[in-house]
Amino acid sequence: MIYDRILLRFGDLTLKGRNQKYFVDKLWHLVKLKLSGLNVKIEKMYNRFYILLNDCDHNEVIKRLDYVSGLYSYSLVCKCSSNLEEINALALKICQEEIKNNVTFKVEAKRADKRFPITSQDIAKKVAGYVLSNTNNLKVDVHNPEVTLNVEVREEGTYIFTNEIKGMGGFPVGVAGKGLVMMSGGIDSPVAAYLAMKQGIEVEVIHFESTPLTSIESAQKVVDLCKKLALYSPNNHIKIHMVPFMEMHQALLNNVEESYNITIMRRMMYRIATEIARRRSILCLINGESVGQVASQTLESMNVINSVTNIPVLRPVCTYDKLDIIKISKKIDTFDISIKPFEDCCTVYVPKNPATKPNLEKCLKIEESFDYMDIINRIVDETKSINVRYDSDLDLPMLGLVVKSVI
Repeated sequence: MIYDRILLRFGDLTLKGRNQKYFVDKLWHLVKLKLSGLNVKIEKMYNRFYILLNDCDHNEVIKRLDYVSGLYSYSLVCKCSSNLEEINALALKICQEEIKNNVTFKVEAKRADKRFPITSQDIAKKVAGYVLSNTNNLKVDVHNPEVTLNVEVREEGTYIFTNEIKGMGGFPVGVAGKGLVMMSGGIDSPVAAYLAMKQGIEVEVIHFESTPLTSIESAQKVVDLCKKLALYSPNNHIKIHMVPFMEMHQALLNNVEESYNITIMRRMMYRIATEIARRRSILCLINGESVGQVASQTLESMNVINSVTNIPVLRPVCTYDKLDIIKISKKIDTFDISIKPFEDCCTVYVPKNPATKPNLEKCLKIEESFDYMDIINRIVDETKSINVRYDSDLDLPMLGLVVKSVI
């Protein structure tokens, strides 16, 4: 392959003003973690990074970069000295290797180094003229070219490339603090976790398992989903908090009228998640709720359910269409796991006529009928944690959920 390095560009990081250095340093550290073990060198130049490939497989490097939040885009590039003869020669070589016959192209030039004697427009004209005079299979189209040859003249040299690969964007995971994702095992919550990580939030996951009322395979789905999400975390692992919800689940079935079952259940989940977040110094809750998608996700329901917590609740997919959520889930490779037919405690006992506009006073009256705080305290103390790596071979049925305590 002709290219010897990869150019990494930042997106929203460039808007951070005086705080930009902090964000860039975080991104630098994250890129180093993700590329550890590869024979590459990373250079920092102004508001971009360069990865020197050193004959390393560029496909493997790009694959790992796809898991780095904070990168707007990257390109395979070649570098040469900033003199017109070398620029022309390298541009021609790239065109001969990268551009097929009968393809239209144009040259775009940027002269970041103002010491270079000719303007950007003249660079583009001269390079295009040289390429055209030494090939017979290319045509110039400055308005709608099939290929754009980019020439960037900088102080340390000139970079030439034809490609731009879109990155995750957002901010380096971890810069915004930590959030607790309420993970059901369905399609929406893993996508919500991914979008939160994309915006710089490091995540831990909480799952409410009700074995034997629900199957152990439902909890296993969450483990398998977190293996996929762990690839986006700084050290390739995510902590899952497995909440033994069966006692609360049974209490709800015994004490709550059917139409309010989901509403009260969600209120209990929020209380438990809030307490675990407090003990873990986690700043917010995150879930996969989307406005109006199901009965518990109307604005009226969200308001009543949300009233039990005093920490922020983020809903990254709240305005997304289901098809948009599915598209992202396929992109991050969680869709096939999410659609496995194992139900969690939010879906196994869905009432026939759930309350879509629940009354807060009625919820409070129902909750007065049983000692839910005693159950919550016991559940929180018995919550277990599992550290899941992307490459871990963790089987919950074999472990029997006997794992290290989270608290």
